Amino acid sequence: MVDPGEKISATLKREFGEEALNSLQKSSAEKKQLEEQLHKLFSQEHLVIYKGYVDDPRNTDNAWMETEAVNYHDETGEIMDNLSLEAGDDAGKVKWVDISDKLKLYASHAQFIKLVAEKRDAHWSEDSETDCHGL
Repeated sequence: MVDPGEKISATLKREFGEEALNSLQKSSAEKKQLEEQLHKLFSQEHLVIYKGYVDDPRNTDNAWMETEAVNYHDETGEIMDNLSLEAGDDAGKVKWVDISDKLKLYASHAQFIKLVAEKRDAHWSEDSETDCHGL
């Protein structure tokens, strides 16, 4: 969730650090190193995948969820290869997974991943083996 007055790019960087890298439990030196790596990743060009209303079980007649889904891509692996995933804050677990149309994801997340795969000319459906580029 975006904090009041916070830019979405800052939220993405903060949340990724807290949820996927357990940055809140790191030493000052470790936090500084993580911050440098995350700055490299989140300061590069990115694709806005979707922005607006999303179907969500928390929606009501008077309040609803809106989101902005973006894709940051580390083409060479230079940044992500040096980041060790570790669940933190309120994340139950975190891991890298191969994506496909068989994944069971929350709310509209599968639609966002499919859009990323299409925009990156990557493989999404297990039935489209002839055009498999990986992701």
